[in-house]
Amino acid sequence: MRILIVEDDFDARDMLKVMLRLDGHDVVSASNGEEAWDEFQKERFSVVISDWLMPGSDGLELCGRIRSSETTRYSYVILLTALHGKSKYLEAMRAGVDDFVSKPYDPDELRARLLVAERIVGLQDRVKRLEG
Repeated sequence: MRILIVEDDFDARDMLKVMLRLDGHDVVSASNGEEAWDEFQKERFSVVISDWLMPGSDGLELCGRIRSSETTRYSYVILLTALHGKSKYLEAMRAGVDDFVSKPYDPDELRARLLVAERIVGLQDRVKRLEG
C-alpha cells in the first residue's frame, strides 16, 4: 500500500518508515501537517498515519482537510498519539479519523490495523468502480 507517515519526531518517523518498508509498503513521510498536506495534494495515499500533536497543523486538522477534499478515492486515516482516554478517542473519531493508536504503539497491533485499512480501502475502491 501507498502510505503517508506524518510525525514530527525524526526518530519515531524513521523507525515507522523502516518498519513499513520492510513490510512491503511504499512509504512517503512528512514532518508536520502542512508538509503532509502538500504531499497529499500531489498524490492520494491509501493510508495516512499521523501523529496528533505537532507544531502548526496537527493530525486532526490534516484529517479534516483530507476528508473535505475526498471526491473519488478514500484514504484511511490512523492517528498515533500519546493522548489517552475515551474523550480523546471520540474527538478523533468525530473529526473523521478511522482508527486511533496510542503511543507507544505495538508494531504488531499497527500491522493488524493496516490489514483492516487495506480491506476498507479495497472495498471503497470496489464500490466506486461498481457505481461508475
